[in-house]
Amino acid sequence: MKTLPKLLIVDDEKNTREGLARSFRHDWEVMTAENAEAALRLLRSENADVILSDLRMPGLDGLAFLERLRADGNAAPPCVIMTAYADLKTGIAAMKAGAWDFITKPLNLDAVEEVLKSALKASRQRQPAAVVVAKSAAEAVIIDANPSPGKPRSIAVAVKVPAANGTIEGLPGMLGVSSVMLEVFELVRRVAPARSTVLVSGESGTGKEGVARALHALSDRAAAPFVAVHCAALNANLLESELFGHEKGAFTSATGRRAGRFEAADGGTVFLDEIGEIDASTQVKLLRVLETRAFERVGGSETLRVDVRIVAATNRDLKRMVEEGKFREDLYYRLDVIRIHLPPLRERPDDISALLAAALGAACVENRREIRGFTAGALALLVRHPWPGNVRELRNVVEGSVVRCRGELIDVGDLPAGFGEAPRPSLVAPASPKSDRSLDVSVHERNLILEALRRANNSRTEAAKLLGMSRRTLHRRLQELGLESDEG
Repeated sequence: MKTLPKLLIVDDEKNTREGLARSFRHDWEVMTAENAEAALRLLRSENADVILSDLRMPGLDGLAFLERLRADGNAAPPCVIMTAYADLKTGIAAMKAGAWDFITKPLNLDAVEEVLKSALKASRQRQPAAVVVAKSAAEAVIIDANPSPGKPRSIAVAVKVPAANGTIEGLPGMLGVSSVMLEVFELVRRVAPARSTVLVSGESGTGKEGVARALHALSDRAAAPFVAVHCAALNANLLESELFGHEKGAFTSATGRRAGRFEAADGGTVFLDEIGEIDASTQVKLLRVLETRAFERVGGSETLRVDVRIVAATNRDLKRMVEEGKFREDLYYRLDVIRIHLPPLRERPDDISALLAAALGAACVENRREIRGFTAGALALLVRHPWPGNVRELRNVVEGSVVRCRGELIDVGDLPAGFGEAPRPSLVAPASPKSDRSLDVSVHERNLILEALRRANNSRTEAAKLLGMSRRTLHRRLQELGLESDEG
């Protein structure tokens, strides 16, 4: 059975605390505490991967709680702060105190889920379970950075690493040995110190957010906040408020002033994922921020100025969207100052072995397993698989195989059912030139979801990962399209 990441929810309101626990129990092992003092006591005996804490609590408030977490040790998990009183001061104070992010009540559960996922990824990158190095050009070795008592420090992995110089290159959270990825790494290192806007393109699952985080980490903004916004997870009105903030009374639920992501990231980096999904109105305001670094909160008249670097990412063809009138041409050229393209995994097969080694090591540590590598049969299937879901799919396949494996080596039978039976077609079906494109959208989305569910053995959680969306969003689309699927 897969080991779920641990989430600690800290809130003095019982209904909020228990409601959040119910919402996230399928994807997290949830622990709860009624105040900061109880949370600190719990953390002495239990580990948490991410903490979701209220700001206003009796006794120690959220900011004091953050300070205590940092004082108790350097390995404190990322903490996301919830507040109904968010404004510039509380948002910036929370970030300075060490918060990973802050969100406002009433909560949007899809948005919360995205923030928690990002925090979990950061937790694993900040305290990496495993580091991949090349002992030789013929063998990769996974070195456990945090070995448990009695556990061997290294696990030999039976995969070949085709690195001519015997080393594996990489950036924080990324690695590769292929010439195309070495060029990407070099470009990231050259671009990181600049102030210019960067557009990261590539298919879903290729690691675009990893590039954005590497650009931030290698820049002189590294000590300031990195704020990620997943544009597709929010509707147009909510996205505008998230980006630019709002004033009290700007809309029905705006009970107080709220600082937006640009204010929270002042001095740092804003990462706009799936930038092609933003609506026309938000495109106009974003263009102004790019040109002047100035904006007004929703419902406000005060002009605010920030010093942020913008990194945007897309898996869509923005130039084609411009030609179709779906994306502003002036915004496109403001975003595409520096382009970093991540090729799909099928175009860089030399990286597969190194990525398998890294994924195996991380999955072994995450699931407390000791597996030495892959049998020749399993390795042959993995290496020749076209990986339509790219690096994300590879990591999911390896982790599932680690959990299913009953021996020291992952065999063919440990791979997902049907894996490698036939060449996999692309998840996205080509549009028929004779068909009505307005009808193609729903038809192809339906086929896309059905194919993802088939590959994931009807597990909605795994299918959502393949599709690059939240589990909750997938559930909603299943209902809207009239699709029925057993829960995996």
